[in-house]
Amino acid sequence: MMNKEFDVILFDLDGTLTDPGEGITNSVAYALNKYGIVNTDRTELYPFIGPPLYASFMKYYGFTEEEAVKAVDYYREYYKDKGIFENRLYDGIADVLKRLTEAGKVLLVATSKPEVFAKRILSYFGIDKYFAVIAGATMDGSLIEKSDIISYAFKNSGFSKENALMVGDRSFDILGAKEQGVTSAGVLWGYGSLEELKNAGADMIFERVEDIEKILL
Repeated sequence: MMNKEFDVILFDLDGTLTDPGEGITNSVAYALNKYGIVNTDRTELYPFIGPPLYASFMKYYGFTEEEAVKAVDYYREYYKDKGIFENRLYDGIADVLKRLTEAGKVLLVATSKPEVFAKRILSYFGIDKYFAVIAGATMDGSLIEKSDIISYAFKNSGFSKENALMVGDRSFDILGAKEQGVTSAGVLWGYGSLEELKNAGADMIFERVEDIEKILL
């Protein structure tokens, strides 16, 4: 698999290109406070980074579907103006993206974050110019699953899945890629563990940011 030539590389956003830990956990804590739930250990909220939010509110706090939808609305109250920028680029990511594009690779983003937020973040960090397509979830929840977002990214780009690679830090990235018949790579600098990524069936693992270019170029 390592010797395969990848022409199209899809990147997850949270936990792969940027470290959004502070902003996402602050936003989740804000939403939980609306329900009288106070969380003092911010690491307990890390599982919210990556998967669709409404599913996480139901899974980790037992919210009903209706409560979870409202919790996402509360989350966005904080996130849209403040939490979105409580974020940082992982060291070396911008340089890697630059060199990949200079080498002729086509780069796409496929994120479970709402597309409108993803575009603002990538523009804020000045790396939106490296991506042919930025594909994300819809605000109304009609497009939210990773597999569907990957499919949507390909439809918008017009490129083939045949020589494509999905790069992400959580099992959802790997499983979504598998559903679409796309080779996958898990990264260890984000919020998923090696065990999680291997169990999901990642075709390769990148331990450090520099491994992306070392292996793909």
